[in-house]
Amino acid sequence: MNLLRLPTLLDPRHLALRTGSNDAAVAPRQQHRRQPIALPEAEPAEVGMDAAALQRATSLASRRGAAVQLCVIRHGRVVSNQAINCEPDGLFWIFSASKPYTTVLIHQLAERGLFDLDDPVATYWPEFGQHGKDGITIRHVLQHRTGFATAGGALRDVLACTDWQRAVRIIEGFRPRRQPGTEPAYQFLIFGFILGEVVQRITGRPFADVLFDQLIEPLQVADTHLGIGPDLAPRQVPVEFRHLGGRIAAGGINRPATRQAVMPSAGISATGYDVARFYQMLLDGGLVGDRQLISPEAIRRARTPSSNGEIDGFCRAPVPWSLGFQLGGLRGPGRVPPFGYRSSRNTFGHNGSNCCVAWADTDRDLAFAYLTNLRSYTATDMAHLAAVADHVFAACRD
Repeated sequence: MNLLRLPTLLDPRHLALRTGSNDAAVAPRQQHRRQPIALPEAEPAEVGMDAAALQRATSLASRRGAAVQLCVIRHGRVVSNQAINCEPDGLFWIFSASKPYTTVLIHQLAERGLFDLDDPVATYWPEFGQHGKDGITIRHVLQHRTGFATAGGALRDVLACTDWQRAVRIIEGFRPRRQPGTEPAYQFLIFGFILGEVVQRITGRPFADVLFDQLIEPLQVADTHLGIGPDLAPRQVPVEFRHLGGRIAAGGINRPATRQAVMPSAGISATGYDVARFYQMLLDGGLVGDRQLISPEAIRRARTPSSNGEIDGFCRAPVPWSLGFQLGGLRGPGRVPPFGYRSSRNTFGHNGSNCCVAWADTDRDLAFAYLTNLRSYTATDMAHLAAVADHVFAACRD
């Protein structure tokens, strides 16, 4: 399956076919408005950026006609925080740009000794070990090398994704065709359910609660939510689809049961500022104020490349993976890097269905979040994300 077609699996009509109960329900503490601690602002020139080049990124985003939030942070100071065709506190569904939050939580808990990355998943979730899956480790999941990208097909995963218990039962009952540790194959939905269930088994608490307590609340941000309740629904930015079947797709993604569900791989709703703030924390070595959320060593481990030009078995394209992040840099002839052509292996983050993208670049001390509500045609969308990123990279003068 081509990476360029991947978004059509998560956004489309399939989510309109089934919604169910989610036993790992939204943590109610996530639903009130938190008081953030804002980062300082700066004029572009004060942080070595060219204002005209940065404006070209904003203009390109504006011309697309979508709802957009674009946030750029350099040297720990906000140089651009734009909201176009939406409110500044509008909540965007960020699709797979959600995955790095789960990734960081896993590295946090491993660092604190709750488990080792090389522990088999079945150590903590025995039912997972059925049907030849007993050798799959937590590290394999982070690397997308479990030997199975889906639990019986992408459509089957999509139909179960709003119902946690259904999703994990399907995973338990699946028999992989490949051995773990072989080729990478992007686990576009099961990534979050496998890691999330491990967290629940170890802590005895709902995954959303643990994520909130260990990562979201300490980030001191106001608008990051894994699932949104009725009180936040008026602030959600509906996803728009400009392709065949778009009206049906929009009905599936924008319905309350989808936006409220706990989907660690794809279900975070946030603002551009909050997502960029998350990456600034990683650039700061895990430090927020006087609190160390995760060590610089753990962040470096999470960024360690785990693939090098290999063809991803699910995406049918080279994807540079680390231990939970996508990495920047060119992806081969004719491949568009969603982090931009100017990105490198020191750029790490995640694409969100070619609709949203966010990353940090350690070479330039740059955090970037570009959230949109528009899905059109994949090649066009991916090229657009890369072009906006490249304008921001070009604005860096030192």
